[in-house]
Amino acid sequence: MTLVAPQDGTIERFSTIEKARHWLKRKWPIADITRDTALAQIDAAMDCMSPVKDARHAFLIAALCARYRPERQMQAA
Repeated sequence: MTLVAPQDGTIERFSTIEKARHWLKRKWPIADITRDTALAQIDAAMDCMSPVKDARHAFLIAALCARYRPERQMQAA
């Protein structure tokens, strides 16, 4: 998943669940329920307790709530 930061338009690629987890824990711009849910889903997926697709979806929801946009949406605009 490739995201564009709302503040400065920088592009960040998330190709591993570990990187997504690190960003949510250490670099995420806001702490809210969507971030917490994404972290819980990622932890569950890493422990093989839930599907990775659920963690990916929760991460995308958290990103959208933090005003990140998928790179493909930026190209279409």
